[in-house]
Amino acid sequence: MYKIMIADDEGIVIDALRFIIEKNYGKDCILESAKSGREVIELADKLRPDIIFMDIEMPGINGIEAIKEIRSSNSSTIFIIISAYPKFNYAKEAINLGVLEYINKPIEQKKIIEVLDKAIKKTDEKRELRSKDLQVREKLEIVVPIIESGFIYSLLFEDAFAENIDNYKQLLNIVEKMGYIMTIKYGDSNVNGKLSNAVGISVKMQPKYQEMRRIIKDYFNCVVGAMMGNLIIVYVPYNDDAKNKYKKRLEIIEQARKLNKNLKNSFSLNFQISIGNIKPIQETIVSYKESINAFNFADSSVTHAGDLPLTCHYYNNYPIDEEKAMFQAIKHGKNTTAVMYATQFIERLIDIFSNNLEGIKLKILENELLAERIVYDSGGKTYYFESRDGYLEHINNMNTIAEIKDWFIEKIQEQSNNVATKKDESNKGMILRAKEYIQEHYQNEISLDDVSKELDISPYYLSKVFKQKTGQNFIEYLTEIRIERAKELILQGTDSIKKISLSVGYPNPNYFSRTFKKNVGVSPSEYKGGE
Repeated sequence: MYKIMIADDEGIVIDALRFIIEKNYGKDCILESAKSGREVIELADKLRPDIIFMDIEMPGINGIEAIKEIRSSNSSTIFIIISAYPKFNYAKEAINLGVLEYINKPIEQKKIIEVLDKAIKKTDEKRELRSKDLQVREKLEIVVPIIESGFIYSLLFEDAFAENIDNYKQLLNIVEKMGYIMTIKYGDSNVNGKLSNAVGISVKMQPKYQEMRRIIKDYFNCVVGAMMGNLIIVYVPYNDDAKNKYKKRLEIIEQARKLNKNLKNSFSLNFQISIGNIKPIQETIVSYKESINAFNFADSSVTHAGDLPLTCHYYNNYPIDEEKAMFQAIKHGKNTTAVMYATQFIERLIDIFSNNLEGIKLKILENELLAERIVYDSGGKTYYFESRDGYLEHINNMNTIAEIKDWFIEKIQEQSNNVATKKDESNKGMILRAKEYIQEHYQNEISLDDVSKELDISPYYLSKVFKQKTGQNFIEYLTEIRIERAKELILQGTDSIKKISLSVGYPNPNYFSRTFKKNVGVSPSEYKGGE
């Protein structure tokens, strides 16, 4: 159905247009009319018409002003002007307002039908575009929460998914390098700071996830994770501002209190919100842990980690950023980066605490032991109890800053290199064992699954590493081994092609011949004759 309005102060014009429209479009249209600018504006607010035939010269508000007013609340309406006054200024302004057509009176039936066909076609195009837009939005309602949950998962498990974070940021249009975690819990009642009936409420609230998500986003420009029991994790991107941090924290708490009140009223449940401190995006896990720990101190609806004794504070410009970056680089086996941050760390430490040589010695020993723990945990080194023998004596015998600095940087480089080389050595050893197995069993019908089972490694991981290290996939390497052995047997000239085919793992001689020719360029018999 098309909703059409006729706005003209002459009844005869309204009747004429009504007759033409009803005759040619019948039941496809809903027709309404008005005789003044005020009436057409009021009627347009109620009807929300698709098309309006608008006279310019009407009593009170003229047609041009009426178009402007209707446009402000309904931009999709199509206007067709009808006028007995072919004034240039009116026509020019009508064009500026996006009017579809300017028709001079007296009206002609043929012209009205022609213009109305054009308007209806345009209305159909707008409706189709609107429908597609709604379909896209509907799909986004499904896809975006999945992407947002994936982003939060990547932030909290950065070891496995660090490479994906930048992709998620691009998809979600996140440009901020800082942010904080806000954790939201809900339950039936608050008993001594604990929310009751977590399991029952988590089931009850699942169908209301989208509604809760929308409410949260009304208060914070954020990324909302999936429901995990009676808990939702929210990441709030934030531009770091060294000034007025206390004021910013109060603003965040106040906004969270408003959110809590809205959630409580909307779902008739008790909510608790805990907020971690603002951290660089790569340290979001710290903010998350702070927000979770803050629940242990929750004595109100909103708790901020910055108000609680949850984190270590550093004074005297201690180089904590360089220290963290150094450990992160060691964790990922980034040797050059680890050495760079280790150098920056020790140089700043010496600059700040140059009068405390013993303190510096203790700190570098502490960090070396922590670096070794990272290596042990990553599988980059075998632990021997005696491996640290001599550390204390060696450090105690250091008398200069230069000795301390050199020892520390050398040790950090060693630990970082242990992570990198152990991983590489592990992969090399795995590929060597895979090759040995293939060379020993190529004459049988072996598969990637057979090799991976022998090595006790998933076929997906083996396939990926095999390609990276050899430049070939499993089938390509197996085929190469078989064809090379076949070439040796052919040249010996003692066995038939059929027997050779079976002995190199091809039960079907025809398939063997095709594979041989594909890889060598000639058939087995041609190869024998050519050689």
